[in-house]
Amino acid sequence: MLLNSDLWVGALIRRAQIEGANATVVRRGDARAGTVIVKAYNTSDRTARVYSEAFGQDGDRLWIQPATGNESELDAYIERQRGYDPDIWVVEVEDRQGRHFITEKVQD
Repeated sequence: MLLNSDLWVGALIRRAQIEGANATVVRRGDARAGTVIVKAYNTSDRTARVYSEAFGQDGDRLWIQPATGNESELDAYIERQRGYDPDIWVVEVEDRQGRHFITEKVQD
């Protein structure tokens, strides 16, 4: 059984805060089943990565990096996804090490 999106996002933000990072909900989606996008910004080297929620064949939550490029290209990707899915969540994490704080499997 998967957690509701709002609970999962709250846990992600709390993990980031415990480790000294800043995490913010940029857009709230559907509390129960909204898809989540995490943008991880490395404040040391000013780079960003985007992680999008997906589900593997076994039904477990899996995270992929659907877009690469500079920050403006990643922001454009996020904006396109917001246009496709009105229930989407967007969380931005700012960390000196660029950590995303996702505990589920992340594909390389």
